[in-house]
Amino acid sequence: MAAGCLVPAAAGRKAELWHSASSSLSPTSIRNSCFVSMSRKDTDMVVLRASRKISTPQHLHNELTRPFVGSSMQSSLAGEGMFSTWRSLERTQGRGRRGVVTMVIPFQRGDARQQPPPDLPSYLFKNRIVFLAMSLVPAVTELVMAELLYLQYDDPEKSIYMYINSTGTTKDGEKLGYETEAFAIYDTMRYVKPPIFTLCVGNAWGEAALLLAAGSKGNRACLPSATIMLKQPIAQFRGQATDIDIARKEVRNVKEELVKLLSRHTGQSPEKITDDIRRPKYFKPDEAVDYGIIDKVLYAEGDEKRSIASDLKKAQLI
Repeated sequence: MAAGCLVPAAAGRKAELWHSASSSLSPTSIRNSCFVSMSRKDTDMVVLRASRKISTPQHLHNELTRPFVGSSMQSSLAGEGMFSTWRSLERTQGRGRRGVVTMVIPFQRGDARQQPPPDLPSYLFKNRIVFLAMSLVPAVTELVMAELLYLQYDDPEKSIYMYINSTGTTKDGEKLGYETEAFAIYDTMRYVKPPIFTLCVGNAWGEAALLLAAGSKGNRACLPSATIMLKQPIAQFRGQATDIDIARKEVRNVKEELVKLLSRHTGQSPEKITDDIRRPKYFKPDEAVDYGIIDKVLYAEGDEKRSIASDLKKAQLI
């Protein structure tokens, strides 16, 4: 903006910002200037209004002295090239055709009741909580891995909390991803230095149960109504006989890796796990504790020693 700008800054009063214009300015130069007027009061929204045409000094005077509605910011932007697309056109008497663009910009002022709601996933992430609430597809895997790595570099000493509500690589019987998606997250969990607290808040099925069991020993939990299920990998083959044979061998390798990892974290023998996952095996929370998938169940009421408040205090969440 050119020199000579004037900004009166009195709270609650109308503040006007404009290019200094002299009588020597031609209508063309005035038409190419930018004028901004604002009124500051307690409000949650700022409305910007772009006007397209300022043709004469008298018109300029009218634009600057136009009354304002409520507590809004109104800017008259002159020049033909300021906006390429006008969302609406309105005809005003004696002024010809004028294009208008309106944009609403929220800003924070006052207490929480006056502010827009927060971005909840970002709020959880700010508190070092990774929320896995979708099936394991490549985009979800990439996001979870990025969050784990970021939290490690942000503070390698603070714990990471992973909340799980996922059906693994399948949903409603349909296969959406590959088991290697879970292996990628698992390897990242083992790679990062901070201890990882895992909590099942709904379902942890298939590969999601592996991630639940992969949390730090003693810090794996679920809520009383959660469901945990173990199952073997699912594969759909198509193609030539040689390709199908190669894919079948790969699925067998994936199953062996899954069994080995579950055996490591649950304490069960590979033979028992192999036999258990021939068909989907569901666990109630207490059964999952006995099996070794989790370490405890968090209760919201009852004995203080079993309550969720007690466990959260131990986990340094409160």
